[in-house]
Amino acid sequence: MSESDNWPKTLIRWLLLTSSSSVQEKQIELQRKIQHSNLANASRLSILKARDDYVQALKEQARKQLTILTQDRARYTTILSNLIAQGLYLLMEKDVTIRCRRHDCDLVQQLIPDVIQRYKQELKQNDIKVTIDEKNFLADDSAGGVELYSMGGQIKVSNTIEARLAMIFNQILPEIREKLFGVNQNRKYHD
Repeated sequence: MSESDNWPKTLIRWLLLTSSSSVQEKQIELQRKIQHSNLANASRLSILKARDDYVQALKEQARKQLTILTQDRARYTTILSNLIAQGLYLLMEKDVTIRCRRHDCDLVQQLIPDVIQRYKQELKQNDIKVTIDEKNFLADDSAGGVELYSMGGQIKVSNTIEARLAMIFNQILPEIREKLFGVNQNRKYHD
């Protein structure tokens, strides 16, 4: 066999070696890109978690401040009266049961006649019965407020301080995040 006969075999071996090393290099590069992407994603998730924890801490701080607010009897009486009235307006039922904190029962009982009177005047409805649930109460560590039920508990309006805070907080959450962390450059739509 001459050297010229060996030449195609050598070329084929060389091509196989270079092509397999090229495939390995591509696989290594792909693995490196995947690892980089995973690390960047983990970093982003870590930042988002820290931001969310901070926002939730603010929400909890607001809840504690509202709990302190309910200790001011005059202000809490006005708030509770308005929460009951709003719940009645939302339900618009003839038979309503109110659930409150155990230590708010006397205050709610005092407020019911005035709230019913206001409800009747504004809606021109004369037949409404409002009772307090004396078996089930809101948690004692609740910030306050009421839950209203009708149709045997099938319809519920949660007008607790926590429920109101959650509703308002969710509405203004984009503004809170913007004030705390700046404008999100990736956000395409602004409500």
